[in-house]
Amino acid sequence: MFLLYTDESGALTDPSQPYFILSGVAIFDRKTHWVEKELIAISERFRPEAPFAIEFHGSPMRSGKEDWRGIAVADRIQAATDVLTLCKTHNLRIFAAVIDKRLAAGTDILGGAFEQISSRFDMFLSRCHRKGDSQRGIMVLDKSSTEIQIQTLARSFKHNGHSWGRLKNFAEVPLFIDSKASKLMQLADLVAFALKRHFNDGDDFLYDVIKDCFDTEGGVIHGLYKNF
Repeated sequence: MFLLYTDESGALTDPSQPYFILSGVAIFDRKTHWVEKELIAISERFRPEAPFAIEFHGSPMRSGKEDWRGIAVADRIQAATDVLTLCKTHNLRIFAAVIDKRLAAGTDILGGAFEQISSRFDMFLSRCHRKGDSQRGIMVLDKSSTEIQIQTLARSFKHNGHSWGRLKNFAEVPLFIDSKASKLMQLADLVAFALKRHFNDGDDFLYDVIKDCFDTEGGVIHGLYKNF
């Protein structure tokens, strides 16, 4: 089974952020332990006695606030880089929808972004099946007020269909967890933050670490959708 740890970045109602981003990192279930182990090792550099007490969260890591208060800028940047580098070293696949809110005015932006990454993740699972490696998938998201909307959309996409067919490979509706409790959810947060910094702020530093990790097949990038 593949777990797609999913997070959003770029506030829907903030006009200073023209792009809304929903992205996820797909991790094979037997690999989650080993990725988490490396994430914990990065945390232990800052909280050796309690690595789960420090959260990989993009904005505080950049600004030096919350858990990252008092930690040197160079150390914060290196930690974020090391976390995102795990996407490359473990060959994790990224799926993302980047929506220009100005072009999508009057539409359900969150719903459209979810349709894009859920269908693309499902397409990836279908490719695995055609290659003789049948796998199911579950999306895991950070707890938020969108839980009911996302789960309703997932059920509808599975039973009624979406714009390109139906979701066929999901084992369950999306699950919502507290990011504080999951280092893998925190990895997804940093991926979304890297995309936000690239598209909304023109800062490529973290994006360059993950830019080659989008789901790709035969030279075609399936894992990144943009409406512009």
